[in-house]
Amino acid sequence: MIELKSVEQLAAVHAKQVLTYLRLMNLPLGLLINFGASTFKEGVKRVVNHHLDTASSRLRINRGPE
Repeated sequence: MIELKSVEQLAAVHAKQVLTYLRLMNLPLGLLINFGASTFKEGVKRVVNHHLDTASSRLRINRGPE
């Protein structure tokens, strides 16, 4: 998911907004790109969604043989 902005400086709310979108769409990674930054490198922020689906989680309880 890519979120485009054109502001002088990114605020924390911008990254939180991208994270919310990632969680709602169940996506692992997003890019927040700000065209208002002085350089392209300064304007790109990677946002990672660490939410794991319970079916694929490695932290499931293993009860062993019953």
